[in-house]
Amino acid sequence: MHTTLIAPADLAALLAAEAPVRILDCRARLDDHAFGARAYAEGHLPGAVYANVDTDFAAPPGAGGRHPLPDDARLAARLREWGIDDTDQIVTYDDAGGPFAARAWWCIRRLGHRAVAVLDGGFKAWQGELTATSPPTAPGNFSIRPPLTREIDATTLLARLDSADLVDARARPRFEGREEPIDPVAGHIPGAVCLPFQENLTPDGRFRAPVQLAERFAGHGPETICYCGSGVTAAHNILAMRIAGLPEPILYPGSWSDWIRDPARPRAP
Repeated sequence: MHTTLIAPADLAALLAAEAPVRILDCRARLDDHAFGARAYAEGHLPGAVYANVDTDFAAPPGAGGRHPLPDDARLAARLREWGIDDTDQIVTYDDAGGPFAARAWWCIRRLGHRAVAVLDGGFKAWQGELTATSPPTAPGNFSIRPPLTREIDATTLLARLDSADLVDARARPRFEGREEPIDPVAGHIPGAVCLPFQENLTPDGRFRAPVQLAERFAGHGPETICYCGSGVTAAHNILAMRIAGLPEPILYPGSWSDWIRDPARPRAP
């Protein structure tokens, strides 16, 4: 069972053995909502189905920020539509270093499915064949089980802000408030440290070794709260911490886009 990462060679071996594996193509661009479907149609891994990060792994923007968590029952129904069973190994991938695949990974784990992993290196690391054909799927039996994840809302976070261990996954210019290309207000939640998700990766786009990730997140433990702009790239840091063997941290799903909805909440700098 693969629960964090799966190497391309290991995925190829599962496919060759016709093992019960389901693949989700999570390619996306925050500034081009049609990109993922277009990329999927041009070519994808054999057996993969297209998973839309905006509509499958998020609810409509509004209360809860730009990417609120999807409804549990709706997501479970979607997973069944993709032919996923409770016993299947799920593999997610994108072509952007893993943030969208990690969001899918986290959401599926939130429904209690342990056998889900991100393809290390993503689409670019895949050396096997590609196809433009969508696989036929019979409905699966995916069921909701106790969550494997942890989360926090803005009200609870505000109450414990003075002692919170906050990790922001955004790039440093956004964290420091020097630029903000997406949200209407720049800055970060007071007390947070900036650990951009991109630095979890090696230059070739694969995750760093567990010992390196453990060093990167040293001092952060089970009460660490991960956030970003809208709860997507924060999942990348959660995945990195799990690869490092660290305890499951907490996700603030709404993240900065939700935090700034109430002007009374403190902001920095």
